[in-house]
Parts: sequence; C-alpha cells; structure tokens
Amino acid sequence: MANYPQIDDCSGVWKLKEVNDAVMGGYWRTFGGSRFIVGGGFSPGYDTVIDFSNIASAGNAADFGDLTLAKGENGCASNLTRAMWFGGNISASPNATNIIDYVTFSTTGNATDFGNLSQARVYVAGMTSPTRGVFAGGFSPTLRNTIDFIEIASIGNASDFGDLVSADRKGMSTSSSTRGVYGGGLSATLTQFLTIASQGNMTDYGDLSSVRIEPATGSNSVRAVFAGGQVPSVSNIMEQFEISNGGNATDFGDLSVARYSTAGNTNSHGGLNEGYQGTRIAPIPTGLGVGQRALQAGGFAGGQTTIEQFNMVTTGNASQFGNLAVGSYELSAMSNTTRCLFAGGEAGDDGDTDRIEYVEFASQGNGADFGNLLEAKDGITGGSNQTRGLTAGGTNPDHVNVVEYVTLATLGNGTDFGNLSSTRRHAAGVGGQTRFIVAGGDVSNTQTNIIEYFTIANTGDATDFGDLTAARNVLGGCNSTTRGIIGGGKEGSSGVNKIEQVEIATTANSTDFGDLTAASQRIEATSNNISGFFAGGSVPGLSNVIQKITIASAGNAADYGDLFSARSDAAISSNGHGGLS
Repeated sequence: MANYPQIDDCSGVWKLKEVNDAVMGGYWRTFGGSRFIVGGGFSPGYDTVIDFSNIASAGNAADFGDLTLAKGENGCASNLTRAMWFGGNISASPNATNIIDYVTFSTTGNATDFGNLSQARVYVAGMTSPTRGVFAGGFSPTLRNTIDFIEIASIGNASDFGDLVSADRKGMSTSSSTRGVYGGGLSATLTQFLTIASQGNMTDYGDLSSVRIEPATGSNSVRAVFAGGQVPSVSNIMEQFEISNGGNATDFGDLSVARYSTAGNTNSHGGLNEGYQGTRIAPIPTGLGVGQRALQAGGFAGGQTTIEQFNMVTTGNASQFGNLAVGSYELSAMSNTTRCLFAGGEAGDDGDTDRIEYVEFASQGNGADFGNLLEAKDGITGGSNQTRGLTAGGTNPDHVNVVEYVTLATLGNGTDFGNLSSTRRHAAGVGGQTRFIVAGGDVSNTQTNIIEYFTIANTGDATDFGDLTAARNVLGGCNSTTRGIIGGGKEGSSGVNKIEQVEIATTANSTDFGDLTAASQRIEATSNNISGFFAGGSVPGLSNVIQKITIASAGNAADYGDLFSARSDAAISSNGHGGLS
C-alpha cells in the first residue's frame, strides 16, 4: 500500500479511498514534527533557557527564548501549534509551582503565561490530544492523585478532570488521539487510562512487567511504549501495549543504554499525525443541512445530568452523548460549529446555579467547566452565532432583564451585554448570524407577546421587533439564516400546538406557520439551515418525542424520532443552527 509523499509539497491525483487507507509514512518538512524544543532544567541551578533544533536537520540547538521563571522537574505537553511546560520545582528543595507557560512552535520568543494548574506540584505527567492537555499525579508536599486539564487553544487555568487510581509521582504518560495512558511510578505496576474528551477518573486496564520509576514513554495512535526506568535497578527494557485494548505489557526491545529519569517524545503522539494526515479523526460533517449534530442536556424531572445527541439528517432516536457535571433544568444552550455551552438552571435542592459547562460536538463526553454567569438563575433564554453566545432574562428569585455574553472559543465568565425591555423569563430564543431574537415569556408571572431583538456583534439594549399572535411562555425557538420559528408553549393555563414564523432581517409581527403534533409546553427547539426540530416538553406528561419541520415551507410538524429519556425544561442547540455551517 502506498505511503504519502512529503506532505507539504505532494502532487498527483489521489482517490479518497487511497487517502483514507494510506499507511502513515509521509512527513511535514516545515510544520508538524519538524521542531524540537527543550525548556528549563537544572545545571547547576534551575534555569529559564528554551532552545530548539529542527528534527529534519542534524545540528546544534539554537536559542528560542526563556520560560517565565526558572524551573525543573516540570511536565510538558504539545499539539501541532503549541508547546507547554507545567508545574515543576523552582528551588532545590521541593518548592512546587502551579504555573503553565507556553510557546508557539512556528515562532521564537519568550514563553507566555497560560494559566495555573489546580495544584502546585512537581513530577506531573502530561497527556494531549490535538485539542486538550491533561496533567496527572505529582508531588507537593505529598503524593497527588489529581488530574486536571486545559483546552490548548484557550488561555486559562486548569480545571478538575478526575483522579488517578491512587496518588503517585514519577510515573509517565502518553496518549492516542482519544485516550491518555499513565503507567509506572513509585509503587505500582498497573497501567491506567482515561478518555481525553470526557472528564472522569482513571481506569485500571493492565500491568507493566514490574514497578518502573521514571521511565520514558512514547506513542502513536495505536501503541504505547514504556522504556527504561528503575525496576528497581536501572533498566534498558522497552515494553508495549495497544492503547485501545489495554492488557499486560509485552516485550518491545531494549534501549541502547540502561537509564532512568529520561524523557521520550514522538511526532505522532496524541494522534497528531491523524489530525492532519487523516485516517481516524473524522470531524462531524457540516454544510447546509448535511450531517449536523443536535445536543440536548438537563431537564425536568429532578435536574437531569444526561446530554443526548441526535442526527438532524437521518431519522432515528437520540443516544447518550455524556453527562453534565451539575444536573439542572430551565437552563439555556449556546453553540457554534464546534462547541456547545449549557448555562445556569435550577439545580434541585441546591437552588439556581451560575455554572457554564461546555462540550465539543466532535467528541462524545461529559461537560467541562467553562466559567460562570454574572449570577445564578433559571428560566434563561439562550442564543448564539459563530462567535458569541448570549443569555437573556431568567429569575433568581425575582425576574431579571439582564443580557450577558461569552466568547464561545475562549473559556471565561459572562460579561454584561445590555437589557431586555422588561424583566422576563421562559421566552424563546432565535439566534442566527446577526440577530438574537427573544420572543414571548412571562413578565412578573404575566405572559407576554413581545418580540424584541439584539444585534449580536454590538452590545446594547433590546429593540422592538413585533408581537406574537398571543401572549405565551415556556415555548421553543429555532431558525435558518432568514427565518425564525417559534412553537408550542402555554397560553393562560393551557399548552398550545401552534407554530409561528418571523423573517429575521425585518421587524414585524409573527404569522402562522403550522402546528406541532400535539399541544406542547416547556419544549425546546434547534435547527440546521433546512430543518427545525422540537424535542421533549410536557403534553401535559413528560414527552420524549422529536418533531421536525422544514423551515422554508410552512406546514405541520412530523414525527422524527425519540429522545433517550422523556424530559421538559431542557436546553438544546446544534452545530448547524441559524446557518452556521
């Protein structure tokens, strides 16, 4: 089977099947895997020096820049664009730091502060996928079982991920594009793994041949190799196991010299070769109406933690995607083509929450901490374009008129955007590329028919858009690039099945579109640029039904499939809403 040629100047015609089936054999001359960067260390004191060399060309290292502070015994991790150093000692006695700093491979210069680990510690083991860095174990002043993580493309502090099977240091780790593996350490032979896209504890799935302290590790997206270390004497043994299967390690070969406290690196760890040369990472397809994923999270009864997914092109039932860290209902959702956020809500006996969690559409997994709303609240309306996510109104315990926003690509807290014309909760949100429309809801427990809008790119207060045909609350909204759809809800004390439409670029009252399959309140809606979907709700019992409309053609909704579990007051969004794709 043919290998890729040198990938940055390849030529010729390839069939798609040949590309998908090709054996990894090519290389990137000027990008991935070409630059080797070394930072910090001890000789005779801790230093800040960063130097680099080009792996494709033998020769002496050159000056790159400096770390933000002198340190050693720190961990490191990288993807194709950034190299990071985290934790470590800043004095000869254990004096651990929590600092994470980074450089960009393509440029030279001093390291920049990235954020902080959740705990200061030394001898931390690092694992990376193309998007996420995960840091495990360490010491300061006692052994740690801590695992925390960062999103490599975003600046910010590490968040809790889970725990090692037991507290440890001087073990080593490596990763495929989906799994992180930790092995060795002070007192155990076991190897353990985690799924990088999903927060959770490590799981035991095999053993090394013996206790192995400070080995070197390396991997591609199939095989992990542990080399050298103290076992208890210094060893030259190399052993291997398949990352996807686990099991006890088997013999790989021998190092040329027995040694420990060394380090290993590869230009294909964490699936780096896959992400750009492509056999295993399959991104969620986008395009007008093609292949988008819808995610629905939380809901009543009791504050659900489940995140469900369904395909908006192929009819069928939803399946489980992951779980929220904090179960809630009457929360809101925001998303762009890659990331989905869930914000606020009523968290059962704990009351309202200000927590914002996020997941990546392409990787099934649990919610991770994104930041916090300006205040804890429920009954919130959410909307977004490709750049910003907005939340409007809600209650805690009184109705509020505050609108706030986050930048979807960057972890952080909500920022004040402006105000609704009055305090409001339980409205429908319609969010496209330019406008965020808020329709209906209740003002101090009195239902309203008001429709108003915001220009997403510009902070400011609401502008009048028009009116619904009748005052109602607990309704759902979705849209294409041109048309907004508002459906279901409650008028007075009764649920309704009506669906109405507005043209997003104009200001006018809503008009009739069609009917839902049943009168449904506390229902949620999302869309791609062709189809709209209404899911769950109360009819009056909890419903698991997913209904579909074609946004460009007025008409009644049709049955599409079922949710994994019946629920109301959930939050839903997709990677194709409002024509994002």
